[in-house]
Amino acid sequence: MKNIFRYTLYLILLCLLFSCGQKKEQTTTDMVNIPASAGSGVDKSELPDMKFEEEVFDFGTITQGEKVSHDFKFKNIGNKNLVIANASADCGCTVAEVPKDAIPSGGGNVIRVTFDSEGKTGIINKTITVVTNCIPNKRVVNIKANIFVPQSK
Repeated sequence: MKNIFRYTLYLILLCLLFSCGQKKEQTTTDMVNIPASAGSGVDKSELPDMKFEEEVFDFGTITQGEKVSHDFKFKNIGNKNLVIANASADCGCTVAEVPKDAIPSGGGNVIRVTFDSEGKTGIINKTITVVTNCIPNKRVVNIKANIFVPQSK
């Protein structure tokens, strides 16, 4: 009986050991063909180019603890497929969701930005950096809000 218990324990430990090494594949900046710098003679007319409808969005006054989202609409105004490697915010309270598929020339999509105001007060300004295969390869959008803290009675 002790041997069965021991072998079962070893089997469970081995399963845990091998399952921890598995990684979920996702697009990273290493997987995106980011062109050479703008000064290296690359013909920008042969590249994608990203144009946002707006680069700053103001939520206005929101209540502390509220989660708010905004879709930053953009268009690929270049001549090649636009690939977004990732979008990251300057803090953990802001999350950006990017399209996984390439955006063809002339096509558009959105980057959804969600801000969680839990524990925040006053005026905030958050920056979201978007990494693409354009030149320059980084684009920035911003969200703003004034966080109102209700008075408890």
